[in-house]
Amino acid sequence: MPKDAIIAYLRNPNNPTGEPELGEVEHAAHSLWRQILILSAGSERELEPALASLAQRRPVALLVGGHSLFTGLRKRLVVLTARQALPTMHYLREFTATGGLMSYGASVTDAYRQAGIYAGEILSAKPADLPIVLPTKYEFVINLKTAKAFGLEIPDKLMVLADEVIE
Repeated sequence: MPKDAIIAYLRNPNNPTGEPELGEVEHAAHSLWRQILILSAGSERELEPALASLAQRRPVALLVGGHSLFTGLRKRLVVLTARQALPTMHYLREFTATGGLMSYGASVTDAYRQAGIYAGEILSAKPADLPIVLPTKYEFVINLKTAKAFGLEIPDKLMVLADEVIE
């Protein structure tokens, strides 16, 4: 990837945890000497115009910030980025299963399992005495069919790291 390559980041400006996440993305881009283009979509009607604006700047990749708005619009998001053949990294495997290129994030299945365990603990203890539980299982998923459609070859080093490869 050329040093002057632009990476876009799609965020929901209404996300209460969005500012810290944005700070981390900007810090990572700065550390890697990459330009970051911030896109904002706070509703379904703002998604398409935000992604259409990418045609002017032509980033080499897109990172989608974590938010339930984007989870609910994942099919639309995958279609819009595929139209531009824009390699996109998502935060849940469900995006990759829908046709997105890659995802890295907490396992939703494992989170539901943890929630069930936690609910059982609430019934037998004082909720105030229970610790905050964070995700323990993260998944890195690659969709080779999408990579092929984009004309991308995924390096073997990356394939080995994947928890799941969708063919």
